Amino acid sequence: MSSPKNKTIRVFITDDHEVVRHGLKHIISQASDMEVIGEAENGARLLDQLNDLQADVVLMDIEMPEKNGLETLIQMKTLRPELPVIILSIFQEDQYGLRLINYGAAGYLSKTCPPEQLIDAIKKVAGGGKYITPTLSEKLVMNFGTHSGKPLHETLSNREYQIFFMIASGQKLKDIASELSISINTVNAHRTNILKKMNMSSNSELIRYALQNHLVK
Repeated sequence: MSSPKNKTIRVFITDDHEVVRHGLKHIISQASDMEVIGEAENGARLLDQLNDLQADVVLMDIEMPEKNGLETLIQMKTLRPELPVIILSIFQEDQYGLRLINYGAAGYLSKTCPPEQLIDAIKKVAGGGKYITPTLSEKLVMNFGTHSGKPLHETLSNREYQIFFMIASGQKLKDIASELSISINTVNAHRTNILKKMNMSSNSELIRYALQNHLVK
């Protein structure tokens, strides 16, 4: 979605920390061609407003209560595929960046990035592009066409990774089935494949792996 010249870029912020939202609003307010049109403290609140949301870019944290950034992104790209999302996270790019870009994120930035980098990223994705940092770009090239040397969780399909992430976050299988609108048998089948690919035998092992690799908190 290209933005016309001189158009004010409308930004919506989703983060569970009020101080972070305040800081982002302050940074964006310094740009003469941007404005924050709304905010939400978690993904569920964002999705509640999604149908009527007149934003050009959504900034979203990945670790939030009720509905995290990964789950929210997946639903958003189904409901509003044209709306670009920039993920802001405390996690390094090699932990989440590739997966979230594959899920449809338009960009992935560390919360420690300089303000001017954030502004550049917003402008880039508002104009229909992707914002890929040099670090993530190098990783994309390194991973292109090969699975060798990948972390175990990177061998999973997108659906398997989604279910792995939900299990690692402590969700019960029946709740996962309900949230994804699939049968419990399908969830169990994905779980079996996940355990096999990751050479593990229980949910507790998946949770331990996710914690050790800083995929969940």
